[in-house]
Amino acid sequence: MTLTTITAKPAPEETQTCWSCGAMRASHFCEACGKVQPPAPVDYFTFFGLPRKLNIDVVALDKDFYELSRKLHPDLNARAGSQEQGWSLQQSSRLNDAHRVLKDPIKRTEYLLKLEGVELEEQSKSATEKARATGQLKEQVVPPDLLEEVFELNVQLEELRMNKKMGEDDPALVEEIGRQKLELEQKHEALLEELKGYWKQWDALIDREQSGQSVSQDERKQVRDKMVGLLNRRNYIRNLVRDVSEALEG
Repeated sequence: MTLTTITAKPAPEETQTCWSCGAMRASHFCEACGKVQPPAPVDYFTFFGLPRKLNIDVVALDKDFYELSRKLHPDLNARAGSQEQGWSLQQSSRLNDAHRVLKDPIKRTEYLLKLEGVELEEQSKSATEKARATGQLKEQVVPPDLLEEVFELNVQLEELRMNKKMGEDDPALVEEIGRQKLELEQKHEALLEELKGYWKQWDALIDREQSGQSVSQDERKQVRDKMVGLLNRRNYIRNLVRDVSEALEG
């Protein structure tokens, strides 16, 4: 697996000189005088000098994060002017957000998809607002391959809830539901490995673009759709496991 490593990336051309000493600077602080620079409106990948690829070197990401933290932390710029203190606070906050998202494989994928103009079902703002307005739970589409399994499980969960309400106990039912919960948890984890295969496909497209080859929108869409479908399925299973846990513990 090819990892994208962290490399220094220059700031946009119009902001390549330091506001304080006029020297050529790094994106976030001046290499010559150490002054924090005004934040640039960039995405999280660009903030760390990364292309929009999904296989990244997390160890290098952590190293770069801690190095930047030491340079940008507001406490280290407490004696600076109010303008630079404000920049330091903004840069440090952006650094923390970018590191948190890019370090997590699922958040990283969801973030890239959002940059590509795609939102997952349960992240859809319109769906959330509609659910709040109507007072209803957001509807989730059951993955086709889970329809029968989910139907049977929901019947068992309803039976379990009725047993608890009546003060009755059915150890065999509890054991069966627990077994199905374990299987769902295993499916949830297995989907992460499947997702990594789609990362390779996406990164290969980015490599082609960077080498000057053309990549069609249809090629990008095909890989995006695969990742979206998998993440929606994974989120559905995660929520189903949560519901099962609540029923068993309730």
